[in-house]
Amino acid sequence: MTDVFNMADVSTASPEVVMGLVAMVILMLDFIAPKGGRDWLGYLSILGVLVTFTTLMGQRGATQLAFSGQYLSDPFAFFFKIVFLVSAALILLMSIGHLKSEGIDKGEFYGLILFATLGMMLMVSAVDLLILYIGLETMSISIYILAGFLKRERRSGEAALKYLLMGGFSSAIMLYGIVMLYGLTGTIGLREIASTLSADTVSNPALILSMVMLVAGFGFKIAAVPFHMYIPDVYEGAPTPVAALLAAASEIAGLAILLRVFLVAIPGLQDRWTFLFYLLSLLTMTVGNVVAIAQSNIKRMLAYSSIAHIGYLLIGLVAGRELGISAILLYTLIYALMTLGVFAMVILLCVGKVKGEQIDDFTGLAQRSPMAAAAMLIFLLSLAGVPPTAGFVGKLYLFGAAIEGGYIWLAVIAVINSAISVFYYMKVVVAMYMRDLPPQGLTLSSSRPLRVALFVTLAGTIAIGIYPGPFLDLARASVAGLW
Repeated sequence: MTDVFNMADVSTASPEVVMGLVAMVILMLDFIAPKGGRDWLGYLSILGVLVTFTTLMGQRGATQLAFSGQYLSDPFAFFFKIVFLVSAALILLMSIGHLKSEGIDKGEFYGLILFATLGMMLMVSAVDLLILYIGLETMSISIYILAGFLKRERRSGEAALKYLLMGGFSSAIMLYGIVMLYGLTGTIGLREIASTLSADTVSNPALILSMVMLVAGFGFKIAAVPFHMYIPDVYEGAPTPVAALLAAASEIAGLAILLRVFLVAIPGLQDRWTFLFYLLSLLTMTVGNVVAIAQSNIKRMLAYSSIAHIGYLLIGLVAGRELGISAILLYTLIYALMTLGVFAMVILLCVGKVKGEQIDDFTGLAQRSPMAAAAMLIFLLSLAGVPPTAGFVGKLYLFGAAIEGGYIWLAVIAVINSAISVFYYMKVVVAMYMRDLPPQGLTLSSSRPLRVALFVTLAGTIAIGIYPGPFLDLARASVAGLW
């Protein structure tokens, strides 16, 4: 029996330790920060993310178990932690200045962003269902609070309440599946579960029910259809940086642990859960794209867009094998960058009474700022999968994995859905380029941190589209030892 706690374990989990300490320091410093002058807490939070990132880079290529085999630092977790940390840094940049304009300049906002990121990092390193659940709830509780941060707005409270209720409901379903799995195997370790399940056990109806419960629980967390109904209201009501956190990090974290659980713990049921995810992928991408067409609120449109992209990502899981899973990893990085870029554009237009949340708010942007309109155009083209953007590269590998795996019709339907998405993305382009600037003009945010976030997301989207090789190699290396 190994020791439950030792310094080697702490060293293995050092990125999470650093992130947790920084988050607690931010919360404590908020008590002494002067009112109306908390921007420095945002910059300090970004510094903490950078220190965590530096600590993480010291573990590149390493595979280490810690805490009695409950925590695993491996290339798969490393890749997703990069996505989470980059997303957190960009969201913090987007938040500085925006919080003051929204009247919510409070230091705990930054601390909660860090705690949510900490939960995501714990989730992807968990090889034990209990640790996985602790990480999941650390992330979820932080986002429940963040979603309701606009206390004076009714829709923000409604968003937080809906997210809390649906999150609690989905957690209960997931826990039920975990308990049934523990009852059948006597363990909650992912690899131990796989080694315990025999050919006879695989056909056990209780195990099938457990699998269905896990699919439903994870379906809520990643907002797959038909478990998606709360997402548009949460996106619309939550502060825009929080909606960006949900789209670019939270849902991706749910997908990451879904991959680890189903590929590592219950590969013996792959034929059954592949069929379920095939149906979820079809429903999710189709419903997301079709319903997005009717939206006039850009945050609701992006909510349905994110649902559709989850459908695309599930194609990689259905296709399976190294090609399909590595395509998922590559696309999560691309999706995070281009989605954060669009949300940064929404914040750029959030000045005074204009919230930047309606498609009509982008009217005449090309006349007011050609560079900003060009950036938004690139992000939207990338989301639609138009070459030579990064989104095209990501979809090319995902759809190619489906074809190579024999799921040709799934790939065909995905291509049709991508064509449908062009219609609603182009509604924003039409507003920017083909409508005259309104008489009252268009004011853009002067926040320098926000413009830095826009530059980084734009540069990343263009770079991956032009030269995807290194990013694809990293994705492939990150899944090599997953099974």
